[in-house]
Amino acid sequence: MKLGLQNVRNLDDAFRSYESLCRMRPLPSPKQFTQLLSNVVKLKEYSAAIYIFKDMSCNLGVLVNEYTMNVAINSYCLSNRVDYGFSILGWFFKRGCVPDTFTFTALLKGLFKENKINEAQGLFRKMVKEGLCELDVVTYGTVIDGLCKAGNTPMAIEMLRVMEKRRSCKPNTHIYSMIIDSLCKDRMVDSALKLFDEMSDKGIPPDVATYNALICGLCNLSRWNEAKLLIKKMIDYKINPDVVTFSILIDALCKEGLVDEAKEVLDIMKQRNVNPDVFTYSSLMDGYCLLGRMNEARGVFDLMVSKNVAPNIWSYSILLNGYCKKTKIDDAMRIFREMPRKGMKPDVTTYNTILQGLFRGGRVSDALEIFDELQAVGLKPTFYTYSNMLDGLCKNGQVERATSLLDALERKEGKCLDITYYNIVIDGLCEAKNLDAARAVFRDLDAKGVTPVVRTYNIMIKGCLQNGRPEEAKDLLVEMEQSSLLPNEFTYNLVVQGFLMRGEYDAAAKFLEEMVAKGFSPSSTVLALMLDSLDTKEHGSSILKFIKKWAPSTLNSENGSKN
Repeated sequence: MKLGLQNVRNLDDAFRSYESLCRMRPLPSPKQFTQLLSNVVKLKEYSAAIYIFKDMSCNLGVLVNEYTMNVAINSYCLSNRVDYGFSILGWFFKRGCVPDTFTFTALLKGLFKENKINEAQGLFRKMVKEGLCELDVVTYGTVIDGLCKAGNTPMAIEMLRVMEKRRSCKPNTHIYSMIIDSLCKDRMVDSALKLFDEMSDKGIPPDVATYNALICGLCNLSRWNEAKLLIKKMIDYKINPDVVTFSILIDALCKEGLVDEAKEVLDIMKQRNVNPDVFTYSSLMDGYCLLGRMNEARGVFDLMVSKNVAPNIWSYSILLNGYCKKTKIDDAMRIFREMPRKGMKPDVTTYNTILQGLFRGGRVSDALEIFDELQAVGLKPTFYTYSNMLDGLCKNGQVERATSLLDALERKEGKCLDITYYNIVIDGLCEAKNLDAARAVFRDLDAKGVTPVVRTYNIMIKGCLQNGRPEEAKDLLVEMEQSSLLPNEFTYNLVVQGFLMRGEYDAAAKFLEEMVAKGFSPSSTVLALMLDSLDTKEHGSSILKFIKKWAPSTLNSENGSKN
């Protein structure tokens, strides 16, 4: 009976084939079951592969071999269940089988995938020390890839040097490319370029992935001329730029605000018959959105759809964010509601974006509905969700609602909430001229296990000065220093600005002396207020003395402009 195991195209095909195998009497050979199992793994249906493995080995009694157990271990590891992978390793020894390079490489990959870096390194050391299996390029590549993704590029380089000393397992282009890419992501582009030159010296040819990593690193540092030279070198060596190369250029140009130049790169792609992908189009859309050119951003979105490139959630989020920043809230809501119809399920980041936009547009009731909807669809509000809610409510004059939300959050999460939440509410209360309530929240922080930061004190100091309580502002400054929190440049500018606006020039001059002595500079607003004070009779000589001592050039330029 021919089951067509080679033609398993989806999960339904796989289960139909498995049921056919199970009904046969006598049962087919383990080879046929293993072949089906391999096809299920190729479909990336790892849970189904695990189910079939358990059923065939435990219920049907099919004799599994080394290959079958390797497939099971790999499936567990790819499903983020490396612990079960190790349990299958025990089956090897019970059945008198010897685990091989594939077995241990799969386990290494599983440990790195679950960010169990120390365990992975420990297993690798054991493999080397006890000679558990023959180490090949794939094994070393797995370790190097895991170390790079964990941000341990120096250790990955050490592993590269170990490989170079081996006779049977020399590093290849892929190994070098992984490390070069990791160095570039660490912004160590010069080190990456040295490794690139080392490849050439050793006769190891770079490929398009190698060049893409370097081009991306150079573009991220705005080293455009070097990036252009590298692209020229790449083409000279008959390595054609691919969609990733062009997408990197478009993304980098857009981040620099050079969106028209990025559009030219898109035109070059078309000339070279390189089809843009969703990342290419989305990067260009993002560039237009950053400049507020929403019609052109929408045009790119529509072009992408017309070219049968399916937008992803990132594409929708870019457009949504662009409309929100331009306070085109109706357009943003249309995009938001269109997403589910197009098979895109908004995530919590998408909801956060639309919440921020609605508050920016003053649509508080709509924002509250979206907040309720977010939870109704089973999503959990994040730190940014609550920050958006508190900030939006405060800025739209709904401070009492913000305080109620903070109280509800305290009851839900308990003590030790993030200080940012309290900063937002305290600032909102100060702006609403309810300083007593702000001070009550501030004084209650310790009891709630929340430690004030410099920004917290800055908010309170500003509130005291704006609400006519300068002495409390001075006391807070002293209290701040006693709490081992050093006032920053913003703190001093707040205090000086507050006293200047109240006409208390002697106090302002005192704090100006102190701030400059600590290496801080008056802001442009403070400088303007200082110079304006020279026209008032009440300023005395304190501000004039300060300007003559610390900023004579400023005084001269101001006198020149008045003359």
